[in-house]
Amino acid sequence: MKFSILTLFPEFFNCLIDYSIVGRAIKESIIELETVNIREFSENKHGQVDDYPYGGGPGMVMQVGPIYRSIESVRNDNSKVIYLSPKGKVLNQKKLIELSRENHLILLNGHYEGIDNRVVENYIDEEISIGDYVLTGAEIPSMVLIDGITRLIPGVLSSEESYSIESHYSGLLEYPQYTRPQRFNGLEVPEILLSGNHEKIRQYRIFQSIKLTLENRPDLIDKSKLTDIEKEYLKYLESERG
Repeated sequence: MKFSILTLFPEFFNCLIDYSIVGRAIKESIIELETVNIREFSENKHGQVDDYPYGGGPGMVMQVGPIYRSIESVRNDNSKVIYLSPKGKVLNQKKLIELSRENHLILLNGHYEGIDNRVVENYIDEEISIGDYVLTGAEIPSMVLIDGITRLIPGVLSSEESYSIESHYSGLLEYPQYTRPQRFNGLEVPEILLSGNHEKIRQYRIFQSIKLTLENRPDLIDKSKLTDIEKEYLKYLESERG
């Protein structure tokens, strides 16, 4: 998997080289990261890539020319161009899994008041948002995308189980986790986790996932994926909430 990051701040991504799982994936050549400075494709001797918006309004807009040329400098037949934008569809685990199967992702990072919409209409394959809020630029959203995708690529984590139990992967939030010591400030680890009964522990964790999801993200629950006993437990929890 190759990530080509089109940005005004290429140095922003240097930290990824030594960052946890992503850094290891880079060192082991499982993923490749390249940054492209959009300013290098400006036709202005000062490297200017923005201008005032037609029709008036506050701020500046990134020009179509430098962005188009930066895209074309790295695009090939296997490329998918993604524009990180608050106007895009909100990122979720399903989308990360889908993108992890791509060979080459070009991540366009906008700034100022956005980019010339001719780029969006003609040179972008997909527009993605990481949430319903606005950030200064798209560098942090790009990092989110890179991190979320990289951990799904075969060979990056030790086994499929490492991510298959995590929040959102199965449609439920991950169950609570505990480690030593067993007792801290009078707070105990749930006794069932110490029982050694793996089947009971598995069922307990599923119930905890259902409970946590219902409390925090009920929109994620897909009843068609639950067993009969899990549906009964969900029904009980819903009745308890009134």
